[in-house]
Amino acid sequence: MSTSERPRILVVGGGYVGLYAARRIMKKMRYGEATVTVVDPRSYMTYQPFLPEAAAGSISPRHVVVPLRRVLPGAEVLTGRVMNIDQDRKVASIQPLVGETYELPFDYLIIALGAVSRTFPIPGLAENGIGMKGVEEAIGLRNHVLEQLDKADSTTDEDVRRKALTFVFVGGGFAGAETIGEVEDMARDAAKYYPNVKREDMRFILVDAADKILPEVGPQLGEWGLEHLRERGIEVYLSTSMKSCVDKHVVLANGLEVDASTIVWTAGVKPNPVLARYGLPLGPRGHVDTSEKLQVQGTDYIWAAGDNAQVPDIAARKAGVENAWCPPNAQHALRQAKVLGDNVISGMRGFPQQTYAHANKGAVAGLGLHKGVAMIVVGKTKIKLKGRLAWYMHRGYHGMAVPTWNRKIRVFADWTLAMFLKREVVSLGAMENPREEFYEAARPAPAPAQAAVPANAAQAAEKAKAS
Repeated sequence: MSTSERPRILVVGGGYVGLYAARRIMKKMRYGEATVTVVDPRSYMTYQPFLPEAAAGSISPRHVVVPLRRVLPGAEVLTGRVMNIDQDRKVASIQPLVGETYELPFDYLIIALGAVSRTFPIPGLAENGIGMKGVEEAIGLRNHVLEQLDKADSTTDEDVRRKALTFVFVGGGFAGAETIGEVEDMARDAAKYYPNVKREDMRFILVDAADKILPEVGPQLGEWGLEHLRERGIEVYLSTSMKSCVDKHVVLANGLEVDASTIVWTAGVKPNPVLARYGLPLGPRGHVDTSEKLQVQGTDYIWAAGDNAQVPDIAARKAGVENAWCPPNAQHALRQAKVLGDNVISGMRGFPQQTYAHANKGAVAGLGLHKGVAMIVVGKTKIKLKGRLAWYMHRGYHGMAVPTWNRKIRVFADWTLAMFLKREVVSLGAMENPREEFYEAARPAPAPAQAAVPANAAQAAEKAKAS
């Protein structure tokens, strides 16, 4: 860790906003002007729009993440958590992965913690649910689904088989619809290699409390996406919710009850709850309250953006929408990060800061191989696409949006190879506990139990000894 006397810009979080803001600042600032320090529990940034494809095996998981130290070579990258912030002293309390908590002084602060899964107190959810916020969860979901096919193909117990082949997904937004579309595609493809498992044996269920799915692409494309999923044999239950999933017995509010080995939770996000410890002004839903210049209200040295910030949507407000806030998506986060980086430089130098205003450019979603929906905004015109063409738009947009040319090339290479090579359908479930087999081999063998001596044999021995 640097002991430089230069001003320190502390970036809390290494996700979209943290990574892009740090890169922008380091590009714009003069040599030796400041020290940029990024603190995050992980040493990499995850490109979350690719998680469904990583879960389906279309992209290598390593290509979904961007190592912070590699793309920020001139910055300090600390692997840990910011536990508290003392605004009066301008000091942050850092909890590293190992060791004692220590204090780190700063001059300028960027809050980029992002969001966490929004959950509810549903019995059994914490014990049995699988999220889709990180690459670890995507890998785990892929291994888990393929392991269920292994179980179903090998067992003679019909109840075990039925439970293994039932998959429940909660949440019909981008994350939920894309994940169930990709995973169903993978399972359908994998079933070709299992003699005792067919697609007709599997049961995929999508549940959402809203009355529609994919609201980001508009009602028309959302309805097409809904019909498309149903045509693929996916059961979709709208305007309902999951009441419990204790012991993987799923109970829905509409009365449906099923035993499901796989329960995936993608029902929205919420700001990171650790924000409550920082003493910052928060909005009604827990977001950091910022101005249109991305500066935290009431401060002149703290900025925030992305999923953890309540940023006024200037474009929507100009169109007549009152109290409009920027939605928590990658499109806004990437653009906010650039404005935030420029504003931090301007703030350091005492120059005026710019306002963040960005009109929606549309949305794209992939629903499996060669299947997708896209809504592109050109001026005041909305172009709506579906099927293969929309899928190409989805891949093209996100393929170019993923950070660094290193990752872009690797992702496009994965897609190109997939055109000629078959999808891998191997389950690496042992990755969840990689040391288990070695432990079984290396642990001391239990001492053999001493054989009990029969009572009549003991008496005979005593008589022989006496004689």
